[in-house]
Amino acid sequence: MPKRSDRKDPKTEALLEEGTLNPFPEKVRDPKFQDSEFFDPRDVVQVKYEMLRRVLVDHVSVTDATDEYGVSRPTYYQTKTNFEEAGIAGLVPRQRGPRGPHKLQGEMLAFVEKQYIPGKPIRARELAKRIREDFSVEVHPRTIERALGGKKLRRQNRHDGDYSRGKSEREGAVRPRRWPDERPDLPRRLRKHCSP
Repeated sequence: MPKRSDRKDPKTEALLEEGTLNPFPEKVRDPKFQDSEFFDPRDVVQVKYEMLRRVLVDHVSVTDATDEYGVSRPTYYQTKTNFEEAGIAGLVPRQRGPRGPHKLQGEMLAFVEKQYIPGKPIRARELAKRIREDFSVEVHPRTIERALGGKKLRRQNRHDGDYSRGKSEREGAVRPRRWPDERPDLPRRLRKHCSP
């Protein structure tokens, strides 16, 4: 039978899945979170709510409450604002980053797709420059690559104007494929398991 520590805790998994797992539960020093089965320092919503309650109901100073709950003062004030605007739902952490595609849409996406010819490399940096000139929008080259199917495209070699391939490939020579067991730079354990 596996040790208790080896088994996954269903509450931790649920909190992680919902995005409400406190990344630093060890920083919560409020005694009721240490001695109670109800109060759980891993639940960030519960921790934030209790922090607000301590200040607003128990009249503890913001400095003392933030120290006791292991958060910064700006985090306290942001939590208070979110709670005033949305109630308990405002205490649930929001997903970070963009909420979907936001730059390459409509005309710009059509422009990028029009430039793409399957089998031929595209210079994403050059396309980003053209988008900046034509549409007055800054787009990272990787955004263009992702829009075209997530493939990383070959970058142009700065020195010779050709794509970053070896010299023998540019001249038309075909390199024989080397299997992992023929590659001395790979560890032995990988070479013996990867042969054809």
